[in-house]
Amino acid sequence: MVERGDAAPLLRWAEGPAVSPPLAPDQQAGVRGWGGGGGGRAAAEPPRRREPEELGPSQVLLQPGRLELGDVEEDQVVAVFVVTFDPRSGNMVEWCLPQDIDLEGVEFKSMASGSHKIQSDFIHQLETPGHYSRLAAFYEDKKGVLHDSPGRGGSLPPVYWLPSIHRYMYPEMKITHPAGCMSQFIKFFGEQILILWKFALLRKRILIFSPPPVGVVCYRVYCCCCLANVSLPGIGGTVPESKPFFYVNVADIESLEVEVSYVACTTEKIFEEKRELYDVYVDNQNVKTHHEHLQPLLKINSADREKYRRLSEQRQMLLYSQEVEGDYNPCEEDLFVLFFLEQNNRIFQTLLEVSASQDKTLTAEHARGMGLDPQGDRSFLMDLLEAYGIDVMLVIDNPCCP
Repeated sequence: MVERGDAAPLLRWAEGPAVSPPLAPDQQAGVRGWGGGGGGRAAAEPPRRREPEELGPSQVLLQPGRLELGDVEEDQVVAVFVVTFDPRSGNMVEWCLPQDIDLEGVEFKSMASGSHKIQSDFIHQLETPGHYSRLAAFYEDKKGVLHDSPGRGGSLPPVYWLPSIHRYMYPEMKITHPAGCMSQFIKFFGEQILILWKFALLRKRILIFSPPPVGVVCYRVYCCCCLANVSLPGIGGTVPESKPFFYVNVADIESLEVEVSYVACTTEKIFEEKRELYDVYVDNQNVKTHHEHLQPLLKINSADREKYRRLSEQRQMLLYSQEVEGDYNPCEEDLFVLFFLEQNNRIFQTLLEVSASQDKTLTAEHARGMGLDPQGDRSFLMDLLEAYGIDVMLVIDNPCCP
């Protein structure tokens, strides 16, 4: 059985009449970054997996942006640009439309550090360097018109390229991945995906470091975000949204300083020293945290091993069904997402039932019923109750205390 790789695009927008909203984050073709900014709304069709050869010529790799002043019409693009790396000058904007728009800083945000040393990463559309007719035609077809507002001059305002764009665009994004992405994620982290699961459910700031190419690491950001889904009503209203920022670099430091929950990746090792920007740092397969109270969550316990065993077993059964019976429904992504969704729902359903009971007492038996280790997950449970504001009394003894 041949497993598929991670060479397909991470983000795409649904195709349809008059629909050309921006693709998203931080992508390159070779050492050139293709980009654009603006807001858009995708067609209401379900996401579907797409293989690399299926990419259409109209798909342009665009950088999402947020206008500080005013808004644009739906399904319109504020700017398109090409970023290149010059051996003498470094990153620079080689071409853009409109020519008078302020794109200060975008040359650093749209190209991963170190990408000039590699041959390829994400490729959504190829153009001959210096000739961007298809990109120009796309812009002319979908260019946005800024609305006038008090105090605005005749020139176009600067576009601020912040990770916080996901606050506005993420609900409309059609996030996809190559077949085999989830499999690669499970194989790469092994049992440690249960550690990442706990941190994701606690809405911690998770930063994943890897040298370029950045493509496969963006897939890990996506997979990590899939760990924390909950479908029960009334859950999550008191916790911040966990935002997938995908690629970030030093130009995003100011923005990250005010974020309380995100998952992102970077190619810049300097971030490891900036501990105030993250709670969890992932370097290759090494998951670590500098917070003392989160240290117990780094240990794999018996309940974690059991969950990983069940996930691996279900995955093998699915792969067997696909290979022998040719049944590709559900797919591996469905299995992965559903596994953690059911686990999360079981935890919160139990916590809600206990909080509604008369004595509000959470026991070791409750913990086992939620698929948790009463002792090994005690710290995780305490953090979970605090983060989600659930009023129960934990009566599981701490083995470290008499």
